[in-house]
Amino acid sequence: MYILGISCFYHDSAAALIHDGKLVAAAMEERFSRKKHDNDFPMQAINFCLQQAGITGADLDYAVFYEKPLVKFERILITTLNTFPKSSGVWRDAMLNWLKEKLWVKNIIQSRLGIRYDRVLFCDHHMSHAASAFFASPFKEAAVMTVDGVGEWTTATLGKATSAWEGDAQGRNEIDLFQEQRFPHSLGLLYSAFTAWLGFAVNDGEYKVMGMAPYGEARYVDKIRKVVNLNENDGSFHLNLDYFSFQHSTTSTYNQRFVDLFGEPRTPEDDFFTLKTNPERSGEKTALDRNQFYADMAASIQCLTEDALIAIARYLHKKTGMSKLVMAGGVALNTSANYRILSETPFDEIYIQPAAGDDGGALGAALWAYHIVMGKPRNWVMPNAYWGQGYKDSEYVDFLKGRGIPYESFDSNDDKLIDTLAQEMTNKKVVGFFQGRFEWGPRALGNRSIIADPRNESMKEVVNTKIKFREPFRPFAPVVLRERAAEYFDYPDVEKHEAPRYMLMVSPIKLEKQAEIAAVCHLGTGRLQTIERETNPRYYGVIERFGQLTGVPVVLNTSFNLRGEPIVSSPADAWNTFTKSDIDLLVLGPFLVRKPGK
Repeated sequence: MYILGISCFYHDSAAALIHDGKLVAAAMEERFSRKKHDNDFPMQAINFCLQQAGITGADLDYAVFYEKPLVKFERILITTLNTFPKSSGVWRDAMLNWLKEKLWVKNIIQSRLGIRYDRVLFCDHHMSHAASAFFASPFKEAAVMTVDGVGEWTTATLGKATSAWEGDAQGRNEIDLFQEQRFPHSLGLLYSAFTAWLGFAVNDGEYKVMGMAPYGEARYVDKIRKVVNLNENDGSFHLNLDYFSFQHSTTSTYNQRFVDLFGEPRTPEDDFFTLKTNPERSGEKTALDRNQFYADMAASIQCLTEDALIAIARYLHKKTGMSKLVMAGGVALNTSANYRILSETPFDEIYIQPAAGDDGGALGAALWAYHIVMGKPRNWVMPNAYWGQGYKDSEYVDFLKGRGIPYESFDSNDDKLIDTLAQEMTNKKVVGFFQGRFEWGPRALGNRSIIADPRNESMKEVVNTKIKFREPFRPFAPVVLRERAAEYFDYPDVEKHEAPRYMLMVSPIKLEKQAEIAAVCHLGTGRLQTIERETNPRYYGVIERFGQLTGVPVVLNTSFNLRGEPIVSSPADAWNTFTKSDIDLLVLGPFLVRKPGK
């Protein structure tokens, strides 16, 4: 049975295809269109998934959309009517967008795929999130928490899930979302309002707020509590809507009263630096004071968000009594909060869907249809995140020869390629590492990564300014051999947990190891990735060999892209990024390209 999941028309459109309950392929549309956060109908991602399985749209048993458009349209209509005339712009845009395509999703899917009209299904948005986490996890039962901006009406859910595996004599698949928070009260939208106020783009810059937060102190949590009320007993929250405009505006998330309370917003173009990021600029007192204020505000909204999620998780544990927790929704990508949930709540293990945002809803919709609607038993756990498009060695050669690009071939000696890369990295060379199928979700995990020596703090500036062209306060991730992770990170039983495999937790770095991996130490913490040989042998091999040469089994890892662009997908994308940056070496599968003179 082939089931295709689809998410689109908001942000991060994606498609995911399962066959008899097992994932075959999954990809975001942006990887093919090269349009960051592409929200169009994901036809290119769908075509890739179908080609990966060797089928056509007519061969699908079902296609499942990740939310219910009519219910979402109801929310928009009711909200705009209740806030009219302030919401006239929202009303106009809603009529243009929804009457043009969003209301006709079923017709679009049927006509574009050639599938029967009665084989198009719709899953509730937060149920898609819940299914994406639970049915990909290794757990037979778990508590469920989903938190995002907003789905149809819902902004957060609490629940519990149980499953029946193939061969089980009894049991059934069930996800019971027994409690919810509804729009306009939303932790995701609260965080996004501060994202915008701090000068970053909503639905893109939230991770920049997380990166800025460690440079500040959470001095303003009490002030933020004037715009949101948190109930510590059950984790519920309510926004004071007098300070926000997202409920009636297409262009802003906060209003003048918000500005009167928190001060003038940060200008996006302003250079952000503090004494911790740039001590050499200590003489620029006015700018330093202003930036420190914004860093303190980032720290404050991050702290409040973490406290809210911890309260929710504690209440959920009390309600369910379960020891395992699964999470999804865009807020589940808040890696600092995730670590605190693990360490400060009674849950002993957490599984987070690697594609926790709307892209992951495509996978969740397909899994929901198979396991809940069809009642099929489970037979699959997500083993890795490599579900995108890959290339044959012959395709790499055709590309390189077609462009007349000189290259070295290691197709018969992977060990020699690994030795060469590790040695070059000890000489401060930066590597664009392109191999295998690209990653599912927003993190580069070794198939579309830029990797470098983590030992010298100066490498952080090299990669930031000469390659990524991004803000100096942004952190880089340490990737570490799974069996060696406990030597470097204060993360109990780190080698046994799933979340670090997908770079979904920020963990304290042990004090005695911080100087040793200075380029990936973000004020004492790191958003780590653990890797094992069986998951990605070549990637593991490079880190292992680097460790043998240096005594440090850790490598700096960041996504293979330039600022403002999606992560590279094809060899042509990789070559384009390589030539437009100061990356020294480009790996395309078993082939190596060197910059002239490097």
